[in-house]
Amino acid sequence: MDAEASLPSPRFLLAGQLRRDFIVLPSGEMQLDVPGGNLLYAAAGLAVWEPSPPPGLVARVGVDYPAEWLSTFARKGFDARGVHVLPQPVDSRSFIAYSEQSIRLDADPAAFFTQRGLPFPKILLNYPTRSASSDSRSRLSASSIRQGDLPAPYMEATAAHICPVDYLTHSLLPAVLRQAGFTLVTLDPADGYMNPSFREDVPSLVTGLNAFLPAEEKLRMLFLGRSDDLWEMTEIIASYGCEMVVIKRGERGQLLYDAITRTRWEIPAYPTKLVDPTGAGDAFCGGFQAGFHRTFDPLLATLHGNISASMVIEGSGPYYALDALPGLAQARLDSLRHSVRKV
Repeated sequence: MDAEASLPSPRFLLAGQLRRDFIVLPSGEMQLDVPGGNLLYAAAGLAVWEPSPPPGLVARVGVDYPAEWLSTFARKGFDARGVHVLPQPVDSRSFIAYSEQSIRLDADPAAFFTQRGLPFPKILLNYPTRSASSDSRSRLSASSIRQGDLPAPYMEATAAHICPVDYLTHSLLPAVLRQAGFTLVTLDPADGYMNPSFREDVPSLVTGLNAFLPAEEKLRMLFLGRSDDLWEMTEIIASYGCEMVVIKRGERGQLLYDAITRTRWEIPAYPTKLVDPTGAGDAFCGGFQAGFHRTFDPLLATLHGNISASMVIEGSGPYYALDALPGLAQARLDSLRHSVRKV
């Protein structure tokens, strides 16, 4: 407790989810019951550029979340005072399998292991079926982040990124942060509301954001039946009152729309050897946050995020990028900036 009290207030606040990951890599190698979740990957992407003071993490986990993992966060350079441990268990398992082409498969673990004749890990027994149902507009879930989950020292930060959580979290937190004086608020939307049934609700979530950072497939799902033009989608989102829209396109890089200058940019992914795609989009968001806080330049912020993603996917797990050689990230950014294209 004394160690926590001595921590400086973070400059960056990151809110999201912590998971217990079970990953089948593109190589076929398995990582079973390892720390994961969008929050850790976003923190790693940020820490590539801004390791100090430690970024403040905000999440909710069950009493069954491994306590030793929480202890590890501080050793890895993260401030976990905002991780709220609930008195009841919360199933935070995520099973992720990739094909040899690095395509993510939303597989049922039992069927996956049976089809391949592999022994089934007992820890995955009773794995819940992940449905594609929409988020609730009125009912908080166990992982929904409440205003009371934000520690007082975190409110002295000035920049925040909100990872995918749920509709209610995303409808609440940006306004709370703005009222607290945060000058930079970015958001990566959640699957549960990026669909046509929430199309009329999304404008209120986007209003006042500095940046909206969706994956391409999420944005296409939101605009299903309305538009298939990605640039048109970015302009519509920006018209709701958002300064920047960045579409994350995996191995194809990013599309950036700067609403203030009405400028479009296409940024290729930094070429690197892919080991584990998990968390690439979240690492991008953390790097984007650091880059914009450093430069106030949307294009340079996107380049920072791009490089963070490139460093995360070269190994497995959220901590891999933290051990990169000093200067490597900046060298990659300097190289990549020559490949951007104004559209």
